[in-house]
Amino acid sequence: MGVDIGGTFTDLLLVDDRAKRIVIEKGLTTYPDPTEGVMAVVLQATKRAEMPLGDIEVLVHGTTLAINTLIERTGSSTALFATRGHRDAIEIRREQRYDMYDVLLEAPDPLAPRYLRFDIEERMTADGEVAVPLDREQVAGLLRRLEQRGVQALAVCLLHSYRNPAHELAIADIARDAAPALRISLSSRVAPEIKEYERASTTLCNAYVQAKVDDYLTRLERELVRSGFRGAFYLMQSSGGLVTTATARQFPVRILESGPAGGALAAANAGRLTGRNRLLSFDMGGTTAKLAAINDGEPLVAPGFEVARVYRFARGSGLPVRIPVIEMIEIGAGGGSIARVDQLGLIRVGPESAGAQPGPACYGRGGTSPTVTDADLLLGYLDPAYFLGGHMPLATEPARRAVAEHIARPLGMDVVHAAWGIHRIVNENMANAARVHLVERGTDPREYAVFAFGGAGPVHAYGVAALLGAPAIVVPPGAGVASAVGFLTAAPAFEFVHGWYTRLHAVDWTRVNGFLGEMEMQGRDLLAGAGVAGAAIDVRRACDIRYEGQGSDVTVPIPPGMLSAGHVADIQHAFEQRYRELYGRTVPASGLEVVNWRVTVRGPQPAFRVSPAAPRRGPASAAQKGSRPAYFGDAHGLIDTAVFDRYQLAAGTAVEGPAIIEERESTIVVGPGGRAWVDESLNVVVDLPPRLTEAPAGGEHDGRPT
Repeated sequence: MGVDIGGTFTDLLLVDDRAKRIVIEKGLTTYPDPTEGVMAVVLQATKRAEMPLGDIEVLVHGTTLAINTLIERTGSSTALFATRGHRDAIEIRREQRYDMYDVLLEAPDPLAPRYLRFDIEERMTADGEVAVPLDREQVAGLLRRLEQRGVQALAVCLLHSYRNPAHELAIADIARDAAPALRISLSSRVAPEIKEYERASTTLCNAYVQAKVDDYLTRLERELVRSGFRGAFYLMQSSGGLVTTATARQFPVRILESGPAGGALAAANAGRLTGRNRLLSFDMGGTTAKLAAINDGEPLVAPGFEVARVYRFARGSGLPVRIPVIEMIEIGAGGGSIARVDQLGLIRVGPESAGAQPGPACYGRGGTSPTVTDADLLLGYLDPAYFLGGHMPLATEPARRAVAEHIARPLGMDVVHAAWGIHRIVNENMANAARVHLVERGTDPREYAVFAFGGAGPVHAYGVAALLGAPAIVVPPGAGVASAVGFLTAAPAFEFVHGWYTRLHAVDWTRVNGFLGEMEMQGRDLLAGAGVAGAAIDVRRACDIRYEGQGSDVTVPIPPGMLSAGHVADIQHAFEQRYRELYGRTVPASGLEVVNWRVTVRGPQPAFRVSPAAPRRGPASAAQKGSRPAYFGDAHGLIDTAVFDRYQLAAGTAVEGPAIIEERESTIVVGPGGRAWVDESLNVVVDLPPRLTEAPAGGEHDGRPT
């Protein structure tokens, strides 16, 4: 069973291998405690499957609780211990400005206010030598004061602790007697990397959300056990690996992006099964759209990301977190994204969202603002009587009023054209974001098929793919709960990092081999505790390298086994190859610096295939459930469009566009000229008609279809 909590819906996928069946459930996310919503879909799924919860052997869970705690600032009262003179580094941040021309530029407030940040008498050198011994009496006195003042969590980030953690470990030891109720996060355990600001920020995030995550997991485990669950319970990490609840309680910062990671894993799994080397994972839900590149069956993994941005989609305006994460971009484009007319008379969509409460106007829950879902309903793409399989009917009239009042009348147009404007603008926003994301990584968007999922993804995939020049769209079975599908393709895994700055040609290989071996053994012990056999564990190693004098680094793989000076040329070649892919060139005659060393241990990855009961082969007409008018722009207008039941489309069946293909959790829109067909895995593949773009002004067109 996979369960994913999103901003609007909680999704569930139950797979019964013995009976060869799947059960899909989807319900509204409950606030402020999502436990109620999770248990509702869990019990409903087991009821539909006619099996007790005790028969579930593995449950994999992803949740937005940790990241929402940071965004909403509802975590623990948290203090910070830093080396004397460095307590304000967390507020000084970096000198870069995310908007050079904004004189009123805002930065996020530190999670530990200044009155809860303390200078500690101690100092380690950059080589890990003790320059100033730790003042243990000062530490004990401060810890007692913190506990008396009701402080709940403490982040410890001492200078150069990634090189020598002795003083941080001593503080944790003192706290066991002086303040036993205080939750303590050590930077040398949470993010043992060079760069003091990022390390402190990550450690603060971990300390800030730890109590909230611990309490939630305790409640959820209690309710599951009370309902009969006896199986293994895992959490999805931001990097795409699984961890036990014990590890998630200790390092909750690792599950911040657990839900979106599941969607990218579902796309990667589909790429491996279908032989598609390049996919663009396109997850559009109720609140946001998330996009990730999948190359050769693997999502790209970045060493860090940002959370709780002041300006939600402005890079540099948030809190940095140095934890491995599947590399993706997020934009405010979901079914609940609110449309408006700005001061220039232009339609704008998002990033504000109606969420689950009150939701789009068509939900009938009191929402009055026009949203993307309202527009899709008015364009004829959604059946108001079949939303969520008919369990949540939509109201057309409130949607029409919202679009008319806020968009159509101010712009002097009819409601259908206003709805088309909303639909088109949100597609442009997502296509532009995807294009930048792929081009920045040195790849051509026209080489990527769009893997569309989420409640709204298949509705908008055709428009987004056409704007990108993508050759095809792939929509998996159970597209509305694909993140939960991705959870079931994940393997138990954990990533370790050791900050050890040195020039590549002057590495102490004996020392490096020592801590690489230690990290590998820690990982093997963790996976053994999760039930993974030693022979099934895969170990991958990497390091972060940069040119001398640069501030940013590139992660490259390093060979297995014992390393020596003889491996320098191989590591340098890997760096130059990756650097050229990213930036188009290398810098000759420049030295290289290694900043961090990384080890990832991973269990076996299942080749998971969602296999709903396959319908009997037959003509597409046998799956047609009717038709309705749908609008496809001024070039085509309002067309009477055939509507198909996805559950009746057998492998090999083809459907010519325009067409609408409905399933319980999502709807696939095929535009005029497109052709949809069902492959052997029951994915709906939509081939887009080739077309040539016009040459840009002042330039030449290369003649490739886009």
